Amino acid sequence: MTPVEWLFLGTYFLVLVILSVYGSHRYVMAYLYYKYKGNLPVPKAQWETLPRVTVQLPIFNEMYVCERLIESVCKIAYPQDKLEIQVLDDSTDETQGIARAAVDRMRALGHDIVYLHRENRQGFKAGALQAGLAKAKGQFVAVFDADFVPSPDFLMRSVHFFTDEKIGMVQVRWDHLNRDTSHLTQAQAIFLDGHFVIEHTARNRSGRFFNFNGTAGVWRRDTIADAGGWQHDTLTEDLDLSYRAQLKGWQFIYLPEVVSPAEVPVEMNAFKSQQHRWAKGSIQTARKLLPRILKSDLPRDVKVEAFFHLTANLTYPLMILLTILMPVSMVIRFKHGWYEVLLLDLPFFWTATMSVVFFYVASQREIGVKGWNRFKYLPFIMALGIGLCVNQAKAVIEALVGYETGFTRTPKLGQNASKAAKKDAWKTRYRALATAQPLIELALGAYLTSAVWFALDKGVWFSLPFLLLFQWGFFYVGFMSLLQGRSLRFWRLFKRAETA
Repeated sequence: MTPVEWLFLGTYFLVLVILSVYGSHRYVMAYLYYKYKGNLPVPKAQWETLPRVTVQLPIFNEMYVCERLIESVCKIAYPQDKLEIQVLDDSTDETQGIARAAVDRMRALGHDIVYLHRENRQGFKAGALQAGLAKAKGQFVAVFDADFVPSPDFLMRSVHFFTDEKIGMVQVRWDHLNRDTSHLTQAQAIFLDGHFVIEHTARNRSGRFFNFNGTAGVWRRDTIADAGGWQHDTLTEDLDLSYRAQLKGWQFIYLPEVVSPAEVPVEMNAFKSQQHRWAKGSIQTARKLLPRILKSDLPRDVKVEAFFHLTANLTYPLMILLTILMPVSMVIRFKHGWYEVLLLDLPFFWTATMSVVFFYVASQREIGVKGWNRFKYLPFIMALGIGLCVNQAKAVIEALVGYETGFTRTPKLGQNASKAAKKDAWKTRYRALATAQPLIELALGAYLTSAVWFALDKGVWFSLPFLLLFQWGFFYVGFMSLLQGRSLRFWRLFKRAETA
């Protein structure tokens, strides 16, 4: 073989090794989950006199869901004289009027609720939370995003943990109001189930760091101040503050049995926008805090887990590289009669693939999903994760080179699993912007199609399942991004013509 061919093969197997290491980390999470799942957290004591709590509701252009949010928070079972609600509205559209009217109605019913509007969105969500904190009356602060519907017992099941002065934050588990709307929402729900059911429980109960998820949690106000307050130099202000607080010695509690339902995006471009923000923010947080973590006197297990947690999204650029190299590697080895060396791929692909299967099946089992329903979405989930590589790799590269972008909100639609929701979800005025990414995704799908034909023609059967999985993922994400974007444009043109 030529030096160039050796370089291609060497790079290909190096990428496979790195990806298999990150894939194996899911086995570690599952192991820790089952080892420590019985370590149920119990409050140190019960408050004799309940403390004052401020609930912050940061919203921006949330006309479909802000009223539902405000009404549900006002139903939280907590003494009205101990509960303050702040509606932190940075909106520039009709949301202002809807939110003001809801606040006025709730105040007339006796709730301590205020409407705070900023003309300047400096710091985005983190800026709104910090500005609200300066006026808050509560010793503890709960946060809910606009699409959440907290249960009435949320505070009574979480606030007593703060009788332990070392506890700085309590997070509860997300559930999903519109899980059954489409295959895309089902997949997102399962992705999040893995994070909230397995990862959070494993990290918290094994003594490792875990993070506040930006919503559905309660903070001790002194913890926020001690950790340096809400900062907006990353796109994941929640992850950033969580690690800073734990570095200060504060302890967190995770309550998977307490559930707070919310929506997942119903449209591909909105989903990609959300994932882009989370991926970019995690790498920004890694750049900011990982050196401090690794230099600290924290236990080795905590440092190792923090490394894998904060750098997990680095795998996406490697997935793009793997996508390009996989067909090249197949052709080189077939050309030189080394097809049997293909068997070296299988342990790495098997490690990564089966870790996904085991991880998400375990999460579905733990929330009570039975039989075939635990498995039927797995091929789609794996393909979707691959199809997101272009979007996520862009986010990672932007974070690594220090390219700054604003906080892009994820559109919330007020949807549920009804037929009307499925029919009209794409007609909302809140839509994520389409980009040129779908063309790259479709190009990668076409590239893999040529590799599939080569494998079929030459009888390279072992590579086919993986080639088809990658091909399907890129085609699905690319086509859905274009299709829903074009549907929106046609619908807007139709409505303009109808109005004229």
